[in-house]
Amino acid sequence: MEKNKMRLVQGNEACVMGALYAGMRFYAGYPITPSSEIAEESSIQLPKVGGKFIQMEDEIASMAAAIGASLAGKKAMTATSGPGFSLKQENIGFACMAEVPVVIVNVMRMGPSTGLPTSPAQGDIMQARWGTHGDHPIIVITPTSVKEMYEFTIRAFNLAEKYRTPVILLADEVIAHMREGVEIRTDIEVIDRAKPTPGEPYLPYQLKEGDIVPPLASFGDGYRFHVTGLSHGENGFPTNSVEINNALIRRLNSKITDHLDDIVEVEEGYTSDAEFLILSIGSTARAAKSVVNTLREQGIKIGYFIPKTVWPFPEKELKECFKTVKKVIVPEMNMGQIALEVERVAAGQAEVHRLNKVTGELFTVAEINDGVMAVINK
Repeated sequence: MEKNKMRLVQGNEACVMGALYAGMRFYAGYPITPSSEIAEESSIQLPKVGGKFIQMEDEIASMAAAIGASLAGKKAMTATSGPGFSLKQENIGFACMAEVPVVIVNVMRMGPSTGLPTSPAQGDIMQARWGTHGDHPIIVITPTSVKEMYEFTIRAFNLAEKYRTPVILLADEVIAHMREGVEIRTDIEVIDRAKPTPGEPYLPYQLKEGDIVPPLASFGDGYRFHVTGLSHGENGFPTNSVEINNALIRRLNSKITDHLDDIVEVEEGYTSDAEFLILSIGSTARAAKSVVNTLREQGIKIGYFIPKTVWPFPEKELKECFKTVKKVIVPEMNMGQIALEVERVAAGQAEVHRLNKVTGELFTVAEINDGVMAVINK
C-alpha cells in the first residue's frame, strides 16, 4: 500500500483496506446485501497476505468461526446486515463473556425482517447495544464517510484488542456503497492484544495489577486453558459462586465504563454558544452539517453533534451542550432510537424533537432544514 495515496474508494472496500492494515488475517461471513462487497473483497485480498477467507453456511456459524480464529491468535472480522446481525447475537454474547476480541461490521438496511435489502436505514442502534442477552459491555462506532470507514475499521480492531471485547462497526447503506476520494493513511497506530509472559503460570482470566484486561494466550502456543460462555473464575472453568459471578460481570462492564475518555469519540461544531442542536449519525450527519453551516450564515445559533461512538453513548460530552442548548433536533432513519438516549441525557434540560424517516431513502438537506426551522419557529 503506497503511503498517503489518494484513491477513489467505496465504503465497503475501505473497510477491508482498514481491516488488512490493522492486521486482519481471518474473515468468516455469509453474503448479505448491502455488506456483500466486504466479503468479496476479503476473499480477494486475504490470500495475498497469507490470511484465510471462508464463506460459512450461515451467520451463526460465521460469528462462531471468527471467535475461534481470534482464540487461535488471528485478528478476525465478520460482516453482515440486519437479519444476519440478529443471527449473530448469541455468539456476540459469548464473545463478550469469554472476552474474545473480534470485529463485527453491520451495514444497516431497511427492516424489520427482510425489509428493503438495498435501501438505507439506521434501525439497528438499539440492537447493537442490547441485541444479545444479559448485562454485557459493547463498543459501537459509526462512520460518516468513506475515509472513516477505513480509519474506524482500524480503530475497531484496536479497541477490540485493547479491551478484549467484540467491537461493532455500524454503518448505513449510503456510507457503505458511496465512493469518495480518500487519503489512505499508513501512519495509524496498530494495537495488538496483551500476551502472557512466557514461562509464567497462566490463568486466562487473571487480572494482574496494572492490567486493563487479562492477557490472552493463543490456542496452539502451548498453553492449556478453558473458554466458556458460562460464568467462570480466573481459571476459565464454570462456577456457581455468587461472589465470583458478581465480580466477573462488574469487571466486564467496568473495563469499558472506566475508560470512556479513551473509547468515546464525537464530532462537534458551533456548540459553544448554540441554542439549537442537531444530533445525528452516519449519512444523516452529512446533511445535518450542511444545514448547520447554512443556518449559521443566517445568524441562527445552531450547532451539530455527531456521536462517532454510539455505545457507550457520549453522555458527558452531550451534557456539556445543554449549558446553552434549549432545543435538540434528532434526525434519524428510524422511529427514534437515538432520540431515546438524547431524551434520557437531556433529562428535561432541553426539548428533544424527533425527525424520523422510514421510507428507505436518505435524508435530504432540504428535509432536515425544514424540520429544524419548524422547531426553531415553534
